Amino acid sequence: MKGRERILDELLVLRSQDGDVAAFENLARRWQPRLLRLARRLTQSPEAGEVVQEAWLAIVRGLPRLADPARFGTWAFRIVAHKSTDWIRLRQKGRSLAERVEREPQPEGPPSTEEEVSRSQGVAQLRKALPQLSDGHRGVLEMFYLRAFSVQTISEKLGVSPGTVKSRLFHARKVLRAALEESP
Repeated sequence: MKGRERILDELLVLRSQDGDVAAFENLARRWQPRLLRLARRLTQSPEAGEVVQEAWLAIVRGLPRLADPARFGTWAFRIVAHKSTDWIRLRQKGRSLAERVEREPQPEGPPSTEEEVSRSQGVAQLRKALPQLSDGHRGVLEMFYLRAFSVQTISEKLGVSPGTVKSRLFHARKVLRAALEESP
């Protein structure tokens, strides 16, 4: 039975490479559960679906260049592993942003100037708003604002398109803005 499954996968890959959308949908249906299990195991997160979605984007882009259809499984697993690593790295960077805000020194006594009052209130609001962001969004914000990485550099480091980085920045800012506007 394993041999038949492999042959079917190879056929679906070849047809997908020829532009057969139905074949690709069938291939995706067959492989989605396996890729999701791997991503869950590697990320230890319920957000593993996001990782697999990024992996499918890479698979779609790279499938025409896959020379040996028999290697599809290994290739797809490798992509999920890389995307999982990127996700974990981004999550750790997101945590460090929250930790930096938490470590922001708290002034002793009341602030002395209007500027200090404003800054103190801004840091407090930011502390409340950061937990509302996903780890991925916090990581992109940290790289862009604290580390002054360009969108292109972030894109290269995470292995995603510049458009994805811009989208994550946009959504992170939107969530932060809404959280900051809600706070008194």
